[in-house]
Amino acid sequence: MTGPLIEVRTTVATEADAQRIADALVTRRLAACVQVEAVRSTYVWQGALQHDSEWRLLAKTLAARWPELEAAIRELHPYALPAIWATPVVLAGADYAAWVEAGCSR
Repeated sequence: MTGPLIEVRTTVATEADAQRIADALVTRRLAACVQVEAVRSTYVWQGALQHDSEWRLLAKTLAARWPELEAAIRELHPYALPAIWATPVVLAGADYAAWVEAGCSR
């Protein structure tokens, strides 16, 4: 394996934006898989409490792909300040990790 696995998350307002970004990340081989799910978000933006329906993207990738993946999300994301963050995968099955690596290879 070329390096550790990470999960990268972001949220967008519409299912169409979520699918467009997911398709681009997988097509560009920046992520082996991107899961899309509906969520409710509560946050303060410009001094006001917000309650919004959003779509969370969870990209499964390699830590080595982070710089390109983050840049792609920023390029494609409709928000002025998108949340883009990664968490390490501490343990993963060897076969699955190999599949992620293959899906992210250039």
